[in-house]
Amino acid sequence: MIELRGELRAHEPLAGYTSWRVGGVAKQCYRPADVEDLAVFLRRLDPHEPLLWLGLGSNLLIDDDGFAGTVILTRGCLSAMERRADNRIYAEAGTSCAKLARFASRENLVGVEFLAGIPGTMGGALAMNAGAWGGETWPHVCRVWTIDRAGVVRERDAADFSPGYREIAGPAGEWFVAVELGLEHGDGRAGMERMRALLARRAATQPIGQPSCGSVFRNPPGDHAARLIESLGLKGQRIGGAQVSEKHANFIINTGDATASDIAALIGHVQDAVEQHTGVRLIAEVRRSAGEGA
Repeated sequence: MIELRGELRAHEPLAGYTSWRVGGVAKQCYRPADVEDLAVFLRRLDPHEPLLWLGLGSNLLIDDDGFAGTVILTRGCLSAMERRADNRIYAEAGTSCAKLARFASRENLVGVEFLAGIPGTMGGALAMNAGAWGGETWPHVCRVWTIDRAGVVRERDAADFSPGYREIAGPAGEWFVAVELGLEHGDGRAGMERMRALLARRAATQPIGQPSCGSVFRNPPGDHAARLIESLGLKGQRIGGAQVSEKHANFIINTGDATASDIAALIGHVQDAVEQHTGVRLIAEVRRSAGEGA
């Protein structure tokens, strides 16, 4: 029997794995050594076991009761990255978006500078078609590698998926483990300057340094969620330790002692208030710990 080479932890507290710093305990967590090791682990796992995939935890709200299943951790692993062919970059799902953006610029490849401001991994960026400042992930995708519950790894073309705004439709029951991006040749130094400018803008307009998940709500067609929230005077609104940021209305921060229930309640309160006064029901970008790739 092939031995597992990853790290398995039972009854693991999850708050430290999320950018909101909230959430209960997982039944168990597994950090694979590589994709092959992950495949072995999944083949041995009960097929009915709930699964939760967790990278940098920047777009995830884990319940206070925790997660009664297995968490697959990609942070600190599944992070291989290399240049391939003339203008392509291969990166595994645990690679941080910011690291990939910097790598591309060093290779004089441009087009993904926007990834520098996304506090997540490439696995999460693929799963939600992450974007910022007019850029999105999937226009640059050439092909991906996925894995299913049986540990089967597949190579798929980008055409197998239908990207939308902060979502992606594709084969059911598969999760991203790697991607190959096709980029444009360009001036890497200019790319670095664009990233510095974008990060400076982000620091000036967003509550960087405070526990949050990034943007909470999708922008409705033709408008901005932050504008709608601010127009109702909801900046600074609190429930328990959760607060609508006074710096950016589409951020909810943990002021220090928030629970997941506080945050969930504040999300619902903002949605209800905006819908009542404007008729627009804001859709949350943040995912809940419901398993199967949440």
